[in-house]
Amino acid sequence: MGGQAPRCSLLDMTEAVSWYAGELRRELGIRNRRWARDYAHAESYGNPPVIVYSPGEGRHGNFFDPAYAAITSRPEWMRRFKKIHAQGRALPKAESGRLWRELDSSMSSDALLMNVFCTPGVAESCAVRNALGVDGGGEPEFGWKAGAPLEGGRVDRTEVDMRWGGLLVEAKLTEGDFQTCREGLVERYSEFGEVFDREKLRKVEFRAARRRVAVEFAEEFTQEWEETAESAEVSREFQNAIVARGRATEAVEVGYAGYQLIRNVLAARADGCSFCVLHDARRPDLREQWFQVMSAVKSAELRVRLKVMTWQELAVLLPENLQDFLDLKYGIVAPGTAASPVGDSGDLE
Repeated sequence: MGGQAPRCSLLDMTEAVSWYAGELRRELGIRNRRWARDYAHAESYGNPPVIVYSPGEGRHGNFFDPAYAAITSRPEWMRRFKKIHAQGRALPKAESGRLWRELDSSMSSDALLMNVFCTPGVAESCAVRNALGVDGGGEPEFGWKAGAPLEGGRVDRTEVDMRWGGLLVEAKLTEGDFQTCREGLVERYSEFGEVFDREKLRKVEFRAARRRVAVEFAEEFTQEWEETAESAEVSREFQNAIVARGRATEAVEVGYAGYQLIRNVLAARADGCSFCVLHDARRPDLREQWFQVMSAVKSAELRVRLKVMTWQELAVLLPENLQDFLDLKYGIVAPGTAASPVGDSGDLE
């Protein structure tokens, strides 16, 4: 069929986007290694390391000072700090004993979102409101529980990064993609077939992982994660071969790429809202994925409510001191403007 989106493997799709995400993570790592010198922080055990910041007396290294002051004065905004960092085990313990939060991470798109929209004057700016198509009063709400109707009258209460008036926003920075979900689970949404031309949505093939038990590969199982050879590299190759043989026995399933986008479009339609993806201009792969989903929306009336904007396009509308912060910490500057120097790889040694 001429209009059908090509099907690819999940591995192929991941490899296609990993370069952009990896380069952005590398740049943010270098910038935050330098930025963190003036703030309480720690580094992850990964390579390159991710910087995470600890809150101090009225300051937080991951936040623009005026934005952080506004956040701490609003209990509904401070609730976002309750979300524990998903990779907390890969981080050294904070000296205070406090558990790391998602918003502590220098790679957090939610932190970037709040840095921008919690800064006094931004939500009141007519230029910002007009650019995003926000009508009426009201302030940004973070972690909004939107509703996407399911079959049988149920509702999937999916979390959207921000709701501002009649606008829902999904913020992205270094995330790999918009997630993949099994075909049957996506098609359980009651309005899926009405909203989308499913033949135009990209599908991917992936192997359904299942929990392995000790009786499988019994002669190999206990050695799977041990350094069994004098050379660590030989040992890793041995372990990878075991895993590869196990993966080869798993069934191949088909899923939809861009699941977050599909779900949020359905939520926006149900709530009568617009929906915007905010992403970094250094991530054209995310923009391409969003256009793929937008092109599959049947209704022209709904399509015009679907938007995309880069942090760089938004930056030109922001206060100058916030622009300086975004430049130094994130390398985000207005289109046509050169960002401040990144430094070199020595900052990560």
